[in-house]
Amino acid sequence: MTYAEILSRIYALGRFGMKPGLERITKLLDALGNPERAFATVHVVGTNGKGSTASFLSSLFSAGGYRTGLFTSPHLSSFTERIRINGEEIDEDTVVRLAERVMKAAPPESTFFEIVTALAALCFAERGVSIAVIEAGMGGRLDATNAFQGLLTVVTPVSLDHTEYLGARLGEIAAEKAGICKPGTPLVSADQHPDAAAAISRRAAETGSPLYLCGRDFSACWRDGKLSYRGMKLALDGVESGLRGRYQSVNAALALAAAELLSEHGFPLSREAAVAGLRDARWPGRMELFPGPPRVLLDGAHNPDGARALAEGLAEIPRQRLLMVLGMMGDKEISGLLAHLLPLADRVFAVAPALERALPAQDLALLCREAGADATAAGSVPDGLEQARQAAESDDLIVVCGSLFTVGEARSFLVSRRFEAFRG
Repeated sequence: MTYAEILSRIYALGRFGMKPGLERITKLLDALGNPERAFATVHVVGTNGKGSTASFLSSLFSAGGYRTGLFTSPHLSSFTERIRINGEEIDEDTVVRLAERVMKAAPPESTFFEIVTALAALCFAERGVSIAVIEAGMGGRLDATNAFQGLLTVVTPVSLDHTEYLGARLGEIAAEKAGICKPGTPLVSADQHPDAAAAISRRAAETGSPLYLCGRDFSACWRDGKLSYRGMKLALDGVESGLRGRYQSVNAALALAAAELLSEHGFPLSREAAVAGLRDARWPGRMELFPGPPRVLLDGAHNPDGARALAEGLAEIPRQRLLMVLGMMGDKEISGLLAHLLPLADRVFAVAPALERALPAQDLALLCREAGADATAAGSVPDGLEQARQAAESDDLIVVCGSLFTVGEARSFLVSRRFEAFRG
């Protein structure tokens, strides 16, 4: 079977949608010989910053000399981005070979995400990974990744997310996400809304897990464009970060705190490795700058909190004008995101990513104009990007945002890579 054929089969499982629960993934991993037991696991859950935090943590362990796996979702451009070892994507031949094994062993009605989670476990076991950083797909308690026995759980900032599955209130959502924490294992959390913080604290008490809080037990901040960190034992000053944006200080702090704690669980990390890991971290599509001219900045902000963080990051980037290529999904909350982003934009080029769920460009442009923005419907993502480039002067900044799918399609266009649009 070819790579295209196997992807077609895997993507077709999207018809089963999201089906929270551990029964199918547990049976599948059992049938594969429980590959998830061959390596240590760190869980990363939350709403905003999961991918960046996971990338920081993976880079830290790779710099420390450990064979490190990284499992994230969704991908920006290609399926192979979801599974990495020491920063390198899984190759297409391996996808085909391992996916055939997983599909053959899968119980009826296994979902897309369950298949991919098992594929990652099989790959990491086969390649001799020592520790894997695993980003939850949705929630935590009933997420397929909860079948992995985690050494530690990181909870990034929680906001309203998948409310049809996780609950309508912030406390309910945080409880579902923190539900992945295993008894007695450390729980590392960002500063949270009081309702989310209370739910996370309850989970720590229920499981007998020591709770480490950003702002209380550890912290990081920017000083003159470089990171400073104060942790339980480790202190760093003047460190370069491979990921830009003021909000990345929180994600870096979470990763460093987790690494500190895991040093006591068989994965010691030197100060030199910590510095190198922060410097070498890469996470495409998050405050990712293409130099130009004109410069193009990609950021996957797709909810109000993410838009607020992007707005803060943009305040530090000098420019003449800001031209925004904006594309959103039709099933997302729109007004909150627009409230943070539109006041920054001199012109908006509304686009529609190549997904059925995308909000039509005409509809998005109308919403932007109603909010007072100078907005035009630009059609597809590549068309919008080209129109923005033609309109830009050399000192202008083009920002692509609104959805990870918008950013993924734009990045694929910029680097001449095939764009594989899929949500799961």
